[in-house]
Amino acid sequence: MKHFKIVQIVLFFCLSVQCTAQVDAYQYQAQKKVTVANGAVVSAHPLASKVGLQILKSGGNAVDAAIATQLALAVVYPGAGNIGGGGFMVAHLKNGKNIAIDYREKAPSKASRDMYLDANGNPQMNLSQDGYLACGVPGTVAGIFASMKYASLPFKKLIQPAIDLAENGFVITAGMAEDLNDLKKEFVQLNTSTPAFVKETPWKGGDTLVQEDLANTLKRIRDDGAKGFYEGVTAKLIVEEMEKGNGIISFDDLKKYTAKERAAMEFNYKGYHIVTMPLPSSGGIILEQTLKIIEHRDIAAMKFQTAASVQLMTEAERRSYADRAKYLGDIDFVKVPVATLVSDKYLTARMQDYTPGKAGNSETIKAGTIKESEETTHLSVIDKDGNAVSITTTLNGGYGSRTVVAGAGFLLNNEMDDFSVKPGVPNMYGAVGAEANAIAPGKRMLSSMTPTIVLKNDQPYMVVGTPGGTTIPTSIFQTIVNVIDFGMDAEDAVYKPKFHHQWLPDEIAVEDDFDAATVIALTNMGYHVKKRGPIGRTELILITYGQKKSITAVGDKRGDDDAEGY
Repeated sequence: MKHFKIVQIVLFFCLSVQCTAQVDAYQYQAQKKVTVANGAVVSAHPLASKVGLQILKSGGNAVDAAIATQLALAVVYPGAGNIGGGGFMVAHLKNGKNIAIDYREKAPSKASRDMYLDANGNPQMNLSQDGYLACGVPGTVAGIFASMKYASLPFKKLIQPAIDLAENGFVITAGMAEDLNDLKKEFVQLNTSTPAFVKETPWKGGDTLVQEDLANTLKRIRDDGAKGFYEGVTAKLIVEEMEKGNGIISFDDLKKYTAKERAAMEFNYKGYHIVTMPLPSSGGIILEQTLKIIEHRDIAAMKFQTAASVQLMTEAERRSYADRAKYLGDIDFVKVPVATLVSDKYLTARMQDYTPGKAGNSETIKAGTIKESEETTHLSVIDKDGNAVSITTTLNGGYGSRTVVAGAGFLLNNEMDDFSVKPGVPNMYGAVGAEANAIAPGKRMLSSMTPTIVLKNDQPYMVVGTPGGTTIPTSIFQTIVNVIDFGMDAEDAVYKPKFHHQWLPDEIAVEDDFDAATVIALTNMGYHVKKRGPIGRTELILITYGQKKSITAVGDKRGDDDAEGY
């Protein structure tokens, strides 16, 4: 979304049922950077970041703030913030415990391996991307309640700001107005009743969006917990919506959905300890593979985004994405050789055909031999006690399936497209999958979301994540290398141009401001380099420890992202 004008409006909302606190009057614009001593929140929207900050200042911990921020994003950032999608949470608690909570969507019980193929076996990608049949069983609400055991404040206090923003309305940005206008035709075509996102005259920055149906859904969640979403009135509305449009999510699918706490992926890189998301995220494995591949090569001496350093990182990315395509899927359904994929012996063998100065080729470099989705949103939080939370959530495509549950006011995901609709056929992000990621009832689709925390001397050093579909792991990889190897500050680590290679298509995608001389040098090596728009929207918190702790939070310049702290 585009940068927006300062908006002159006062918007108050409650942080408790008794309305004992309020956020300042809104003349809001994105604050890109803040350096503070106590705690910070970075998210895709200023209102959501301010909600999280207020929770921290009122005594909540990082998990409390993350829950409140996530719920606010479901209201003010409907393109990706959600209760109709899913996500992952990675956290480091002050007692030293590391946590990973998986609330990725699941395939409905009536889903089948070939459900998007026509009579001739050809994939019908419109069915996996648009409308009712594209929806996986939502996991976000279950994930929020799974994380509540690590929170310190009552849930009613955490959800109330979101309820007030939905019920009383909030001023939309120029970028969001543009989104809603661009998608008006799809919102009309793909819905059986007119959603709040549609109005007769075009939206403009400064208009107020009121979402009464969403407010009522949030109230049911406030009053009845997870059952307020997965059972009762809301479940009835979801199933009725499915029946109108030939969707297949059932009452039983909703009632049986559970979030899952998993062992976080943990590994060391040059004296730092990385905590990230395991399967069904492909991101943790890709991050470990790429960092380990470059660890024993002196990339710092190659310098930032020279042809040499970009080539090394590209070839690491190429090999990890080739492995992703062949081996990775929901570990509850398929056997994935994780230990082998991240082992030093395997990764050394993967790079035997790496030749500095000469481009690799994805026709000859395939997955290793083993004997045995771009509209997402991220938030990063740290509190005064050293609890750190990294959460990435998604509807998959922008505004998900563009289908709103009538009477409930929230968008449904189009996450089924993240399965291998047909092995070997790319999804909307160009990612190719194999049998390991084939559709099966109750299975979680493979994801690229990579919420990550980097520890230094057992203390949080970086809290990082980004949206961006398959570009997510490579953006996190580059951000970590920017800080640890190239010695960048938080702003440069986020703002400097990004690049991406994902095996297929065999090309290096670079942002428009990528160094022209490096592009020429890479082209001369034999690489196909393609310019593209912004890659991701990284939310980074960087913590330094000296006589005093200093927290620097940066919201990406690529969007309306906002950093708040105190």
